Amino acid sequence: MSNAFLRLEKNTRGRDFVVGDLHGMFSALEQALDNLRFEPDRDRMISVGDLIDRGPESHRALEFLAAPWFHAVQGNHEQLLLDSAVDKDLACSWLSLNGGEWWVSISREQQERFQQTLQQLPFAIEVDTDQGLVGIVHADIPPDMPWQRFSQRLEDEQKLRDYALWSRKRINRLLKGETIPSVPGIDLVIFGHTPVPEARLCGNIYYLDTGATYGHQSRDAKLSILQIHPRRNLTTLNTARRKDKNGDDDRSGSD
Repeated sequence: MSNAFLRLEKNTRGRDFVVGDLHGMFSALEQALDNLRFEPDRDRMISVGDLIDRGPESHRALEFLAAPWFHAVQGNHEQLLLDSAVDKDLACSWLSLNGGEWWVSISREQQERFQQTLQQLPFAIEVDTDQGLVGIVHADIPPDMPWQRFSQRLEDEQKLRDYALWSRKRINRLLKGETIPSVPGIDLVIFGHTPVPEARLCGNIYYLDTGATYGHQSRDAKLSILQIHPRRNLTTLNTARRKDKNGDDDRSGSD
């Protein structure tokens, strides 16, 4: 299959993790990796997308995407960056309203590298684990669409890719207190995109975006990381900012 979909075979040497929306919070990720005693030569980290925008270190995304142990699906903010290259109105909105201010501070060479690298990101990743097949998609999958059909049609259907990047239909139902359908044909699917106070499992769907980049607004902001292989275990790193004794911003530690 093309680069719209990536399958990762079972990691026979170490652990696999999935991290929620980073939005430029790469120092927080590094702290979390230290806490997890992450071993780059054995372990793998997979991102649900939205590596960039809003946070302080979007420019570092290329550094992580170049690492052999780091994988990511494309998020809607990566798509905003790519689409802004050909849509001036969208570019203005992205730069002024959607966290893209960092873009103008990097060199043209870096901008070209970003565009080339993000263009190659898949829209879905499938991982074989000891706990079964795990899928990673940024936002959502159409209700009642089996995983296999979804992954097969990604290459040819723009509307399906847009749904994977942008949809909030399922989680909006969940937030209203409604029961949401699981994704057929797979053991677990992990989404980001919509911040929730706590990472939560609903059926076979795990919502992992816990607003790590919003530490200046929320005391509950945290980076959530789910180990998916060889066992499942959730860890969080509190990213809320608080004033230290000198009145400067500080970040609280891990949970």
